[in-house]
Amino acid sequence: MARRGTDRTWLVALAASLWGLSALWRSPLAKDYPSLTIVFWEHLVLVVLVSPWVVPAFRRLVVASVRTQIAVVVIGAGSSALATVLFTRAFALGDPITPQVLQKLQPLIAVLLAALILGERLRAKFLFFVVPAVVGAWLLTFADPWGVTVSSAQAALLALGAASLWAAGTVLGRLASAELRFRDLTALRFTVGLITLTAIVAITGTPLSMQWAAAPSLLLLALVPGLLALVLYYLALGRTPASRATLAELAFPLTAAVIGVLSFGARPAATQWVGMGIVLTTVVTLALHEQRASRPAVAVPSPAQDALGREAPTPR
Repeated sequence: MARRGTDRTWLVALAASLWGLSALWRSPLAKDYPSLTIVFWEHLVLVVLVSPWVVPAFRRLVVASVRTQIAVVVIGAGSSALATVLFTRAFALGDPITPQVLQKLQPLIAVLLAALILGERLRAKFLFFVVPAVVGAWLLTFADPWGVTVSSAQAALLALGAASLWAAGTVLGRLASAELRFRDLTALRFTVGLITLTAIVAITGTPLSMQWAAAPSLLLLALVPGLLALVLYYLALGRTPASRATLAELAFPLTAAVIGVLSFGARPAATQWVGMGIVLTTVVTLALHEQRASRPAVAVPSPAQDALGREAPTPR
């Protein structure tokens, strides 16, 4: 429940809108450079920005439980490093809208993972949310939903892979937050992510060179939809009712759609707009249902509720 005081729903919407701006910088970079290169430098900038938090965070991690330590490694290597590489690669192969809107499936994926990791029991009514979400995602992904090929599905699969890893990070973040603060988790996820990316770059021999002209885009990518959006989101949640925050988060896909159409000339088919509407409606309905229903779709609601959007996604 939100603390008493000034409502900050507008701040949630602002943070979500900043996430939606990601395509402005990520999409052009993804066309010119390897995804691994972009994400490496993005993480390096983020680690520099949170550097005052890094040493204290590792001190707390050393004395934390083994479970928390494993969770942090998975969050950093998977939910931060690998997920962002997949997400960036999706921009190189697909349009600037679909990879972002598909991230709204994270709450559904997070609840499924919560059932596996946190022992949540899903009731049969959960299928009433899963089925339309899958149908909506299919329509959103493919301009011709009846003419799907393996190549046309690549961008969507990459985006869904990123969504799954970010959802896993949400669930594992709940486990780790029992022993680590927000600033600790933020510093650790970026630092472990950077270490992971460095190892992958060394193994694969991926070139790290980028033109200086790309530096402003990298800085803005790390600062705006990255750290700034994350901090604003957490500042807002304490004073924002969960139901309002759920609706305010729709600013993310709406901003992504506007940016895609106005800045990149994207022209989604009518069925893709329908799919987008189905996905967003399903996710909002599920979140509101879990907050208000006397018999929610998830048998033990408290951890699942946190998985339904109350943890900020990894910066995009």
